Amino acid sequence: MVQNLRREFGGVVAVDDVSFSVPEGSIVGLIGPNGAGKSTVIGMIAGAILPTSGSIQLDRVEISGLSPDQVARRGLIRTFQLSAEFPRLTVMQNLLAAAPGHPGETLIGMALGKRKWGAYEAAMVESARELLDRFKMADKEDEYAGELSGGQRRLLEVMRALMARPRLLLLDEPTAGVHPSMIGELESQLASLRDEGLTMVMVEHELGIVGRLCEVVVVMSRGRVIAEGAMAEVQTHEDVREAYFAG
Repeated sequence: MVQNLRREFGGVVAVDDVSFSVPEGSIVGLIGPNGAGKSTVIGMIAGAILPTSGSIQLDRVEISGLSPDQVARRGLIRTFQLSAEFPRLTVMQNLLAAAPGHPGETLIGMALGKRKWGAYEAAMVESARELLDRFKMADKEDEYAGELSGGQRRLLEVMRALMARPRLLLLDEPTAGVHPSMIGELESQLASLRDEGLTMVMVEHELGIVGRLCEVVVVMSRGRVIAEGAMAEVQTHEDVREAYFAG
């Protein structure tokens, strides 16, 4: 999926010759100390950062250089380190905003009105309510997103990504800002999504969660991949221990 990826910022190399693949129906963990280049890699895969060089493929189709909306339309959806919800929209409205291909966005759909897109919107509302039930947030449907707790906003971001029907989901520190009492619920949901066949790449600092969710872990330090394999295996590498304890 990612081959020889490189990104320079004004002569500073942030990512250098990074390669890894993501088996279908798995979660690949991307870990490393702060400044290792993990979020830059996620940004390049999602189309938000243009690689200096290298290849990014989805289903053997090159997507490097595509814009974020073009990447998203191909089924590659991301979440962010910081919650990016619409605070003055309700939870339901946030979810519906992520629904793909609304017929009302076309000229014909605008002209014909709700008789053209009413059934689609009803189906999307039903899908949103199924997610709210699944994530135990049905009682938050009509609340403004800006009034949710940090953990609830993180769950909303994951649900909104799922509304876009991803083929590959990029999770950038999904437990950041989540109260410890809610982390177990989020982990359980991610495990269920993986078991249902959703493919994911996850940047995460909580190594226990990475070890439980990810069969394959890619370790980065100073812009490069320094180890790859199961968590139990990569933790034995001297360079991995040095990266974490020495930065």
